[in-house]
Amino acid sequence: MSQDEETLLKFPCDFPIKVMGKAEPGFEAMVVELVGRHTEELLETAINSRLSKGGKWVSVTITLRAQSKAQLDAIYLDLSAHEKVVMAL
Repeated sequence: MSQDEETLLKFPCDFPIKVMGKAEPGFEAMVVELVGRHTEELLETAINSRLSKGGKWVSVTITLRAQSKAQLDAIYLDLSAHEKVVMAL
């Protein structure tokens, strides 16, 4: 069984990735840069940020055209390894 057969997703597909961290300057740009390492093109319209009610936290959602499970795994590994990322979904 190949890696792509281990998932219910059919590739390529549009896939949203949500990343949360403290609302600090540059957080969104850092998330975009990390995800951008693994994809050919990220459109500005595919990036959405939202502050928490109290303004302490921010979530950045990036919808990308995922090509494989391996690509998504690599993105999540990079995001999870970054000290400013609290959670990646």
